[in-house]
This record gives sequence, structure tokens and C-alpha cells, in this order.
Amino acid sequence: MPQLLWLRRFRTSPFWLFVISMFVSVGMWLERFIIIVTSLHRDFLPSSWGLYKGTIWDWGTFIGTIGLFLSLIFLFIRFLPMISIFEMRTIVPGGSEGGEYTTAPEQEPEAGAVP
Repeated sequence: MPQLLWLRRFRTSPFWLFVISMFVSVGMWLERFIIIVTSLHRDFLPSSWGLYKGTIWDWGTFIGTIGLFLSLIFLFIRFLPMISIFEMRTIVPGGSEGGEYTTAPEQEPEAGAVP
């Protein structure tokens, strides 16, 4: 699947990059799963060979790590800006492109208003 990155169409499309990255992530997870499960499946003693079945603690740890990852990624998205502050200066009133901060222009008082 990563060989598709040789083609320009796949390299420049965010959708295809996402799909390829998901396949790579699943492949890496399956590789780790195979390493761990096969090492737990076959013990050194032939008398203790059997199928590996995860306990409640194994599944709890697995689901907990997914939950921790999702919590941290949502906190990251919530508290870190997706647009840099440098780019926001040109959008916000009173900002400038020259890199210097300026104050917002003062408004003229209305006629007849007491200062």
C-alpha cells in the first residue's frame, strides 16, 4: 500500500494519504499483535502449549490505552491552535503584516458626547 506514494496523484491527495496512513497503522499494529500473541501462545514447555485468550486485565489495558490516546489527542486539539498566531495577526483588527503589533484605531467620539 505505501508503494502508491510513488504516484503523484496519491501523494498530493489528503484523502489517499489518510487511507494509506490507516493501512500502515493497522499493519504495524498487526505486526506487533503477531509478535506478542505468538510469543504468549507457545511456551517453552510443549505440555503448556495452548491458545492465548486475553484476560479481563489484558482487554482493560488495551481499551484503556485507546481511551488515554483519544483523550490526549482531543486535549491537544482543544488547547493548541490549528492556525498559528503569526497568521492570525493579519486577520485580527489592529494587526499588521510587518511583524509589529499595533493597537486598534481609536474611534472618534460621537457628536455631543462628554469626554
